[in-house]
Amino acid sequence: MSNKWICQLLSLATLLISYNVYVCECQEPEALPPSAENCNGVFISYDFLDRRKGFPRVKNVTAQSWSFNATATVLNTGKDVLKAWKLFIGFQHHEILVSANGGIPFEAGDFPSSVGNGTTLVGSSLPDLETSIDTANDLSQIQALIQIAGTQFGVRPPAIPMPKNIKLVNDGFKCPRPSVRKSSMWACCKSDPKFKSKLLKTKFLPRQKGDLTIAYDVLQSYDSSYLVQVTIDNNNPLGRLDHWNLTWEWTRGEFIQTMKGAFTREITYTGCVYGVAGQYYKDMDFSKVINCQKNPVISDLPPEKYNDTEIGKIPFCCRNGTLLPILMDPSQSKSIFQMQVFKCPPDLDKKSIFPPARWKIMGVLNSAYTCGPPLKVEPTKFPDPRGLDATTYSIVSWQIVCNITKPKHRSTRCCVSFSSYYNDSIVPCNTCACGCDDDDTNRHCNPNARAMLLPSEALLVPFENRTLKTVAWAKLKHFRVPKKLPCGDNCGVSINWHIVSDYKGGWSARITLFNWKPFPFENWFTAMQFKKSVSLGFEKVYSFNGSLLTKFNNTIFMQGLQGTSYLIGEDNGTYLKVPGKQQSVISFTKKFKPNMQIAKGDGFPSKVLFNGEECSIPTQFPMQTANQQNVYLVQEILVLVLSLYLSCADHIWAMIHPCDALEPSLVKSNTLRPHKHSLKENSEQDGSCQEMFLEARYYSFVMAVTLFF
Repeated sequence: MSNKWICQLLSLATLLISYNVYVCECQEPEALPPSAENCNGVFISYDFLDRRKGFPRVKNVTAQSWSFNATATVLNTGKDVLKAWKLFIGFQHHEILVSANGGIPFEAGDFPSSVGNGTTLVGSSLPDLETSIDTANDLSQIQALIQIAGTQFGVRPPAIPMPKNIKLVNDGFKCPRPSVRKSSMWACCKSDPKFKSKLLKTKFLPRQKGDLTIAYDVLQSYDSSYLVQVTIDNNNPLGRLDHWNLTWEWTRGEFIQTMKGAFTREITYTGCVYGVAGQYYKDMDFSKVINCQKNPVISDLPPEKYNDTEIGKIPFCCRNGTLLPILMDPSQSKSIFQMQVFKCPPDLDKKSIFPPARWKIMGVLNSAYTCGPPLKVEPTKFPDPRGLDATTYSIVSWQIVCNITKPKHRSTRCCVSFSSYYNDSIVPCNTCACGCDDDDTNRHCNPNARAMLLPSEALLVPFENRTLKTVAWAKLKHFRVPKKLPCGDNCGVSINWHIVSDYKGGWSARITLFNWKPFPFENWFTAMQFKKSVSLGFEKVYSFNGSLLTKFNNTIFMQGLQGTSYLIGEDNGTYLKVPGKQQSVISFTKKFKPNMQIAKGDGFPSKVLFNGEECSIPTQFPMQTANQQNVYLVQEILVLVLSLYLSCADHIWAMIHPCDALEPSLVKSNTLRPHKHSLKENSEQDGSCQEMFLEARYYSFVMAVTLFF
C-alpha cells in the first residue's frame, strides 16, 4: 500500500509541475498597476530594484557608497499626445547618475552627473508619447521606460533610498503627492483646467525662445543617409561666443560622411570600421569619412576657407567661430554648416531620422550654456535657391534651446578689481576667482584666504611677480600678512574700476581692461550694471564707444572704437610679462540721484560682463576712512574761515593802524591814493602804510594756517 501511495503522489507531483510549466509559458505580459488602470492623464512611477555596497568600504555610514538600479516610467493614459515629456525625480541621498537608458538629463550634463538635488529626465529615442487610441494600446509607443544606474550615499539596508518625489513638469499638467509603497512610487498627473495654452494648429511643438538656439533641419533624405543643415543663432543682447565648439551624441550609430562650413576637430574612422557601420557598409572606403566618433567636436572654419568649393561656400560660415550680439553686428550673430550623415540598421528608410542628443556648445572665455533636448518643430522655411519668388521647406526640423547659466563659484574666466582716488590701496580680484589647481594650492598658497590689498603699480605686474610688492605694501600700511599668502585669481582677463572724482553735480570713473592671455580678443565688449538709478546718470565714454541700454536693466555697453577693437594679448617684456590693456574715462551726472554716496558703494558696479561672460566681483570696495573724512572737513572749514578773515582784515587794519586816513575801498584794491583831505606831502607816509598793510596781511594768513593745522 505504501508503494502504491508513493507512486500516486509522484504522478500527481509530475502532473502539477507540468501544469505549472504550461501556465508559465502561456501567461500574458505583466498587467499594469491598478493605479495606472484608473489614471486618465499621464501615469508616472519610480521603482527601486537593487543595490550593492561599493568601494572603498568606510566606517562612516554617511560616506559609504552604494550602487543602485532603478526604473522610471512615463505612461500616456490620456486621449492627447504627450509632446516632449519631462519627468522630475527628486533624488535626496547625494545620488550620482551613471546612466539613464531611455532618457537623458534635461541639463544635458556628462555622466557621471551629481543629481543629489533632483534632476529632470527627457526622452531620447521616444520624446513624444502617442495615445492608446491611435496605437491600439501599443506600450512601445505610449510608454517611456528609463533604466537608471547610479550611486547613492548614506542609506544602508534595510532602509530603501527612495526619492523625495516624482512629478511631470510639462506645462499644463498637475501632479498630486506621489503614493509610496515599499520600493515603488507612483502618481497620476492630470491636465490642469486652469492652465490656458495656445491651441496648436499643427502636430509640432511651437518654437521656443532662448539665449542661443540651434536648428537641425533635414534638407534631403535617402534610405541610408540624409543631408542636414545646422544653424546657430545668438539671441542674447549681451551673449557672445568666440571660437565656438559644438558637440553632441549620436544615439543610433550615425557617422558624418562629409561636411561644409565647419570641420571636426578629429578626423577618425576607427569607430566605423570596428562598429555596426563597418559590418553593414562593407564596400565603403572609410578613409574618406570625416568622423565616426559618438561625440564629435565641431568648430567653425577660418575666414580664408569661405570661398573653398570643397568645404566652404556656405552663408554665415568661416568666421573662426565668432558669434557676436545682435547689438554689435546682426550679420555676425549666426553660424551655419551642412553635413551628410549616414545611418545604420535598423533605420534604413527615408523616414527613420533621429537627431543627436546631449548637445553642448562652448567658447573661449565666454558664458557657459546649458542646452535642452531636441524638440520637433514645424519644418523651417527657406527662400528658393533658384532666386524665384517661392518658399521651400525642410523635410523635418528640430530645435535645441540653450541658455546662459550663472557661473559657479570660482569658475568664471574674468574678474574685477576696485580702486579710488580717496584710498591708495587697490581691492584686487577675489582669490581663485577663476579657479585654482589643487596641487599648487596645497603646497604654495591658501585658496581660502582673502586677497591682500595692493599698491596701484601692482596691477600691471603678473600675479606670480606681485609677492614682494604686496608684502611690502602690507607692512607699510600695517596690514596683517598671513603666513601662507592667498592664491591668485588665475583669470585670463581682469578689469579695474577706478573712481577718479566726485563733486556736487557728478562724478567720473576710469575703466582699464587687462588681457593676460597670449592671444588677442577681436571686437571685444564689456557691459556694466549698477544698483538703483546710478546708470541713468551716464554721460559719455571718452576712449570707447559706449551707450546706455535702458531696455536691459540700464546696462552700460562699451566696445572699442574703429581701429581699437583688438584687445591685444600678453607680451613678453624685457623683465616681466606685459598684459594687453585699454582704458577710458567715463563721466556721470548726479541729476537722477543727487544724494548718491560714491564712497559707500554707489559708484561701483554690481555686475560686470566681458564678451558675455559674467566676471567675479570683489566682496568689498575701497572705503573712505574717518581720518580722511576729518581732513576733508578741516580743509573745508579752513577755506571758509580764511575767506571770512581776509574779507574783514581791512576793517581790522583800519582800526588798529595809524594810517587810518586810507579809504577802506582803496585799501581793498591795493591802490594807494591820497585821501581827499590829505596833502601831497604825505605820499611817502602813504607808501610806508601800504607796505605795512601788505606785511600784516601776510602774517595774518600764516597765523591762520598755523592755527588750523
